Amino acid sequence: MWVKLSMEPNLTLYTDQPDLSECFQLSVLSWIPCIYLWLTFPFYGLYLKRNNKGYIMMSILNRVKTIFGFILWIVCWTDLFSAFHEMQHSSGPKPPIYFVTPLMVGMTMLLATFLIQLERLRGVQSSGVLFIFWALSVLCAIVPFRSKILQASAKEEIADKLRFTTFYIYFGLILAQLILSCFSEKPPLFSDVVTDPNPCPESSAGFLSTMTFWWFTSMAIQGYKAPLESKDLWSLNKRDRSDIIVPQLLKEWEVENARVQSQQDKQTQAMYSKVPLGTSNNHVGGGGGGGGGGGGGSPEEVEVLLSKRKVSQQPSFLRSLIKAFGPYFLIGSAYKLLQDLITFVNPQLLSLLITFIKNKDVPSWWGFALAFLMFGCAILQTIILHQHFQYCFVTGMRLRTAIIGAIYRKALVITNEAKRSSTVGEVVNLMSVDAQRFMDLTTFLNMLWSAPLQIVLALFFLWQNLGASVLAGVAVMVLLIPFNAVIAMKTREFQVEQMQYKDARIKLMSEILNGIKVLKLYAWENSFQDKVLEIRQKELNVLRKTSYLSALSVMAWTSAPFMVALTTFAVYVTVDKNNILDAQKAFVSLALFNILRFPLNMLPQVISSIVEASVSLKRIQAFLSHDELDPEAVDRKHSSSEYAVTVINGTFSWAKQGSAALHNINVMVPQGSLLAVVGHVGCGKSSLVSALLGEMEKLEGQISVKGSVAYAPQQAWIQNATLRDNILFGRPYVEQKYRCILEACALVTDLEVLPGGDQTEIGEKGINLSGGQRQRVSLARALYSDADVYLLDDPLSAVDAHVAKHIFDHVIGPDGALRGKTRILVTHGISFLPQVDNILVMVDGRVSEMGSYQDLLKQNGAFAEFLRNYSLEDIIEDEDITMEMIEEEDESFPDDALSNHTDMVDNEPVVNETRRQFIRQISIMSGDGDNPRTKSIRKRRCSELKHGEPMTGDKKEPKADKLIQAETAETGKVKLKVYWEYVKAVGPLLALFICFLYGCQSASAIGANIWLTQWTNDAKLNQSAMHVHKRLGVYAALGMTQGFMVMLSTLILSLCKIKAARKLHLALLENKFHTPQAFYDTTPLGRIINRFSKDIYVIDEALPSTILMFLGTLFSSMSVMIVIIFSTPIFAVVIVPLAVIYFFVQRFYVATSRQLKRLESVSRSPIYSHFSETITGTSVIRAYGRNSAFVLLSDTKVDENQKSYYPGIVANRWLGVRIEFIGNCIVLFAALFAVIAKDTLTDSLVGLSVSYALQVTMSLNWMVRMTSDLESNIVAVERVKEYSETQTEAPWEVEDKKPPSNWPPQGNVEFREYSVRYREGLDLVLRNLTLQVKGGEKIGIVGRTGAGKSSMTLCLFRLLEAAAGEITIDNLKIAEIGLHDLRSKLTIIPQEPVLFSGSLRMNLDPFEKYSDEDLWRALELSHLKKFVSNQSSKLDLECSEGGENLSVGQRQLVCLARALLRKTRILILDEATAAIDLETDDLIQSTIRTQFEDCTVFTIAHRLNTIMDYSRVLVLDKGQIAEFDTPTNLIAQRGIFYGMAKDAGLV
Repeated sequence: MWVKLSMEPNLTLYTDQPDLSECFQLSVLSWIPCIYLWLTFPFYGLYLKRNNKGYIMMSILNRVKTIFGFILWIVCWTDLFSAFHEMQHSSGPKPPIYFVTPLMVGMTMLLATFLIQLERLRGVQSSGVLFIFWALSVLCAIVPFRSKILQASAKEEIADKLRFTTFYIYFGLILAQLILSCFSEKPPLFSDVVTDPNPCPESSAGFLSTMTFWWFTSMAIQGYKAPLESKDLWSLNKRDRSDIIVPQLLKEWEVENARVQSQQDKQTQAMYSKVPLGTSNNHVGGGGGGGGGGGGGSPEEVEVLLSKRKVSQQPSFLRSLIKAFGPYFLIGSAYKLLQDLITFVNPQLLSLLITFIKNKDVPSWWGFALAFLMFGCAILQTIILHQHFQYCFVTGMRLRTAIIGAIYRKALVITNEAKRSSTVGEVVNLMSVDAQRFMDLTTFLNMLWSAPLQIVLALFFLWQNLGASVLAGVAVMVLLIPFNAVIAMKTREFQVEQMQYKDARIKLMSEILNGIKVLKLYAWENSFQDKVLEIRQKELNVLRKTSYLSALSVMAWTSAPFMVALTTFAVYVTVDKNNILDAQKAFVSLALFNILRFPLNMLPQVISSIVEASVSLKRIQAFLSHDELDPEAVDRKHSSSEYAVTVINGTFSWAKQGSAALHNINVMVPQGSLLAVVGHVGCGKSSLVSALLGEMEKLEGQISVKGSVAYAPQQAWIQNATLRDNILFGRPYVEQKYRCILEACALVTDLEVLPGGDQTEIGEKGINLSGGQRQRVSLARALYSDADVYLLDDPLSAVDAHVAKHIFDHVIGPDGALRGKTRILVTHGISFLPQVDNILVMVDGRVSEMGSYQDLLKQNGAFAEFLRNYSLEDIIEDEDITMEMIEEEDESFPDDALSNHTDMVDNEPVVNETRRQFIRQISIMSGDGDNPRTKSIRKRRCSELKHGEPMTGDKKEPKADKLIQAETAETGKVKLKVYWEYVKAVGPLLALFICFLYGCQSASAIGANIWLTQWTNDAKLNQSAMHVHKRLGVYAALGMTQGFMVMLSTLILSLCKIKAARKLHLALLENKFHTPQAFYDTTPLGRIINRFSKDIYVIDEALPSTILMFLGTLFSSMSVMIVIIFSTPIFAVVIVPLAVIYFFVQRFYVATSRQLKRLESVSRSPIYSHFSETITGTSVIRAYGRNSAFVLLSDTKVDENQKSYYPGIVANRWLGVRIEFIGNCIVLFAALFAVIAKDTLTDSLVGLSVSYALQVTMSLNWMVRMTSDLESNIVAVERVKEYSETQTEAPWEVEDKKPPSNWPPQGNVEFREYSVRYREGLDLVLRNLTLQVKGGEKIGIVGRTGAGKSSMTLCLFRLLEAAAGEITIDNLKIAEIGLHDLRSKLTIIPQEPVLFSGSLRMNLDPFEKYSDEDLWRALELSHLKKFVSNQSSKLDLECSEGGENLSVGQRQLVCLARALLRKTRILILDEATAAIDLETDDLIQSTIRTQFEDCTVFTIAHRLNTIMDYSRVLVLDKGQIAEFDTPTNLIAQRGIFYGMAKDAGLV
C-alpha cells in the first residue's frame, strides 16, 4: 500500500495529461489541511483566550458557516461508514487509508466548526486561520476533482458512485466555506466601532481585505474626488492612542527604575555595610546623594566608590522600549524572515524555466505550472513584505507617540535645576528630532539581521551556480562600501557648511524685510541685494561640490550590479576552459545579483541610522532620568492652625547641590490676611513665592499651605488660546463671575480694542497683547480660579500707575474682590503698603523684619531705608498727571524696566534712573497720545487706522480684518505651466539633452544584456571558447558606457539645477526689492521668508534629486517593457490594460497621499508649540494643579497628528500591494508568453525577458512615489514664481530724466492739488493739498492721530504714489525721475530707528562712499563719538540684529548720524514718540538747528515745544490743511493748534 504512495513518474510527469495516484490523493493531499489546522489550534486557542474583544451576536453568515461545517462532518463520516459497510459485504479487507482519512478529515471539520463559534464568542470578525485552512482544502481537492472526471470519462461509467457523489458535495461545501470566510462579521457588542462617528474600517475588515489593504480604498477614492480634510480622517485605532501606549512605556520605565534601584540598594548594603549613607529623594532613578563619613571608610573613598557605582547602573530606556513594543515588532520580523526566504524561490524557478525552454520535448503544462508558480510566489512575497512594513511602521508610530508622551509628562515634573540644564529648544528637539529618528529606524531595523541573511543566501546560490568565481564579484561589492562611505562623509560635511550659509542668508533676509521701509527711504537696496547675493553665491558653490559627489555615488550605485556581474563572469570564463557561460548560469546569476544589490546598499544606511538613534536614545534617557520635584515638599494637608501659610526654619536652594538662596525663613500668614513682600531687586522675593509653590529644593525646615493655590507669576504666562480660555484655565464658564472679574482687572476696555473681544486668539507667548494686558489676564486667571491662597508675584509692575491703583483697589486691597482670602503680594508699589495687613522685608535671602506699616516705620530699619529709596514713586501718586494717561488704552511704562528681577544682578540706582525717566516721560506726553507701547504687533493691527482712515467705528472693522489676505494654497493637480517654468529656468535644450542621455544610458544597459544573450547562445553552438575575449570586451564596453552616461547625466542635471536655483532666487530677490511698500503692509513677513527659506531649499535640493530618481525609474521601467516586447512581441497586448490600471492607482494614490502629507505637517507643529509653551509655564500649571489636563491636551494633539500619519503609511502599503500586483502580472505574462512561444525562442532570450520582469516591481513602485514627490515639490517653483511676479514700483533710475548732480539747489517744495491713497480701493488719505515751502524754511506738521502727517512724508519719497496732483522740488516734478535719484537726495530721520546686523560703519554708510574722517565727524555731531571710541572695535563695532546691543536712544542717534552724513537739502524728521529720553531729544533738536540751518526741514511733531520756534506750522485734519501759519499767529487764531498747545500746557 505505502509503496504506491510515491508519485508514479510515468503517470505524473511525462504525460500530456498528468495525474496523481489515488492513494497519494487520499493520503497526503487530504492530510495537509488537517495537519495545518491541528498544529495551529493550540496556539490560536491560547491567543483567543488572552484577547477577548467582546461578544458577536449570532448572524445569518455565522449560522450558514456552522451548518456547512456540520454537513461536511456528516459527509466525511458517510465515507467512513460506507467503508465499514463495504468491508462487511465484500470479500477482502479495505486498505486502512479508506478508514483513516475520512475519520481524520471529519474530526478536523468538527474542530473548524468549533473554531467558528469560539471566534464569535471572542469577537473575532474575520479569521485568517480558517481562511487559510479552507484555501488549503480547496487547493488540495482540485487534483482529485480533476482526476475523478478524467477517470470517469475514460471508463464510460463511474465505478464508486457513492464516493464520487460525496466528494463533489464535499468540494462544493469547502468552496462555499472559502467564499463565506472572505466576508467579515458585524463588530462585537459595545465595541468602540459602534460608538465612534468615523471609525477606522481596519478593525472590522476581513482577512483578505487586511492582507491586501483593501479597506483603505474608500479613502483613496474620497481623496481623489476632493482634497481630504481633517474631518474626513478616521479615528485612530484604540491600540495606537496615547492613553493606551504611553502608560505601557511608562510602566516598563518604572519597572526598569525599580530594578536598578533595588540592585543599587543590594550593592550598597554589600559594599558599605559599615557606612551610613545620605539618601536621595529622587524617585526616578539616578543614584543616591553623597554619603557621610564615620564607620570604617573615609568620606573621600565613599564618594569615589559612589561615583563609580553611579556610572555602572543607569536605568536603560532601551530595555523599557523593547519590553513595551518588542513583541509587536517581532511579528513584523517574522514576516520579514518569510519574505527573505521566498525571495530566493523565484531565481530557482527561473532556472527551471530556462531548462524547460531548452528541452523541447517536455510537456508544455510544465511551463504553465512554472509561470503560475512564479506568479504565486511573487504575490505571496508582496503580501508578506507589506505586512512586515505595516508592523514596522506602526511600531515606529507607537514609539514616537510613547516617547513624546513620556517626555511631556516628565517635563511637567522636573526640578528647576534639571530644567536649566537644557534649553526649551533642546527639549523640543528631543520630541521632534529624536523621536522622529526612532520612528525612521524601526522601518529599517530588521535589515540589521535580514541584510546579512540575504547576502549569505544569495552567495550560497551563486556559489552553486558559478563556483568560486563568485568571490571576485563579492570583492567588488566590498570595495564599493568604503567608496560610498567616504562620499557620504564628505557630503555630510558639505551639508553642514551649506546649512550655515543658508541660515546666514535667511537671517539677513528677515532683517531686510523687517527694515524694508528704511531701505527704501534711504535708497540702500542695491547694497543689501549684493550682500544677499554674495552669501547665496557661497551657498551655490557648496551645492556644486555636493552635486559632483552625488554624481559619483549615483554612478557607483547604478553600475555596481553590472561591475559585479562583469567581474564574476570574466573570472568564471577565464579561469577554466571548460567553464561555459550558458543562459541558465548567466541569467539566474543576474537575478541573484539584483537581489544582492538592496541589502548591500541598505547595510551602511542602517548602521548609520542606528548610530544616530543611539545618540538620541542617550539624550532621551538622560532627560527621563532627571530629578523630579518632590510633591511632598509642601504640606497641604496641615489644617489645624489658623495660619494659612507657615514656613518654619526654611532653607531653600534652586539646585540640590547648590548654595541656599533663602536662609532660615520663618513666616506665618494668618488666614484671610494680605501680606506684602518688599525688598531690593534680587533679594529673594520671587524665590520665596517659588518655595511656597514647592518649586525649590527644600534643604531643611517645613512649609505648609492650607487649601488650594492660585499664582500670578512675575512674567505673565499666556497660552496660545482665546483670551477667555486663558482666564477660565479649564474651569467652567460662569457669565456673572467672569464679567465681574474682567471689570476688576480693568480688562473691559482692552476687550473693546481686541478684534474678537474675549474670543480673540492670543498668539504664542501672548504676542498680540501688551505687557500690561498679559499681566492683567494672568491676574484674572488667578481671580477666576477661586482658590484659598493667592501668591501674586509683582503683578503690578507691568501696568500703569492708574491701572495698578484700580487693580489694587478692586482686586487685591482690603476692599477688593479677594478680601477674606489669604494673599501674598510681592510689590514695589509703596503707595499700597499702608493698606496691607503685614509687610515682610527681605534682604539677601533672609527675612529682615516683619510687621505692619506703622511698626516698621517706627523701627527705622531696612524697611525705612527701602521707602527712602523708592520715595520717587510718591511723586507720581501725588501729581494728577496720571489722569491724562487714562485716555490712552495702553501702558506707557517701559515693559522691561522693573519686570526683570530674574537677572538677580541689578542694583538699585538703575531702577531709580528708570523711575526718573518714567516720570519725565509722563510729563512730556502731549495730547497726541501715540504711545511707546505701540510696538510692531499693534502697529500691524492698526496700520489701517494709522494710514488715516476716518475713524468711524463701522468702517474700521471689516477693513482691519481684510488687511492680511489669507495665503492661497494650491490644491489638486499641479499645472503643466509650472513644470514648463522650471524647464525654462533649466534651459529647454539642456533638459532635452538630459533626457537624451538617460535614453542612451538605458539603451547601453539593454545592449549589454542583449549582448549577454548572444554570448550565452554560443554555448549551444559550442563556439564559446573562440569568442570569449571579444564577448567579454564588448560586454564590458557597453556596461562602462552605461556608467559613464549615468555620471554625465547626473552631472549635467546638477549643474542645471544650480543654474535654475540661481535664476529663480535672483528673480525673487530682485522683485522683492522692487516691490512697493503697500505689499509689505498687507503680507505677513513669515510668508515672504518662507519663500526664501523653505521653497528655495526645495528648489536647491529636494526637487533635483526627485527629478533624478523620477527619470531613473521612468527609463528603467520603459526599458523592461522594451526588452519583454523585443523577446515576446505578443506582450504588447497586455501592456495597455496594465498601464490603465497603473495610471488609475497612481492618480488615486498621489491625490490622497499629497493631501495626507499636508494635513500631517499642519497638525505636527501644534504638538511642538504646545510643548514649548508648557515648558515655559510649568510652574503655573503645577500651581493650579492642571498637570493631567495638560497631559491630556498634549496627547490629543499627538493623536490628532497620528490620525493623518497613519492613513499616510497605509496609503503607501495600499499602493505597494497594487503596483507590485501589476509588476507580478508582468512577470506572469512574460513567462506565459515565453512558454507559449517556446518553439521559436532561445532559452537566453527567455532568461533575459523574465529576469528583467523580476526587477520591474521595484521601479514601478518608486516611480509612483517619485511622481507624488515631484508634484509636491514642484509647487515650490510655483510659489517662488508667484512672489517673483508681484507688481513692482517705479524704476530706480530713469536714464533720460536724471536730475543734475547738485539738485535740489534751493530746496523749494510745492504740493499742487495733491491727493493720495494707500492702496487701490481705499479712501484718500490726503485730499487736494496745495502749499509752497521756500528753501531753508522749517515746517512743523501737527495733527491728531490719523490726520495724515506721516503720509505726507511718505509722499515726498514716493513710497505712496499720487492719486491726483503732483509734487515739485525746485521745479522738477518728482514723479518723473527714478526713485533712487529722488530718495538719495532727501534725508529722513525715521520714527523707529532701524539698525541692521553688521558693523556700525555698514549701518552708517553701506555703499562705502565716505571716508573715516567723515564718519567720525558725523558721530561727533550726533554725540556718539565718546561711546564709539570707548568700544574696542571702534567703527567696526558689531550691531546685533535690530541693533539690540545699543539702547533705543543710541539707535536714534545713529539715525541722526546717517542724516548728517548724507547732508541733503531737504530733511524730514519723523519725531520719535517716547523711545527717547529728553536729553537725547534735546541733542537731536539742537544738532538739527545748527547743522541743517540752510536746509528745508519738515518735522512731524508729537511734542509741540520742539516746533514753537519753527517758521511755519501746518495743521492737518482728516487729510486736509486746516491751518498753515507761524506758531504765534496760529495761537492768536485760537483754532485747532491753540487747543493742542493748551493741552500740552504751552499756553
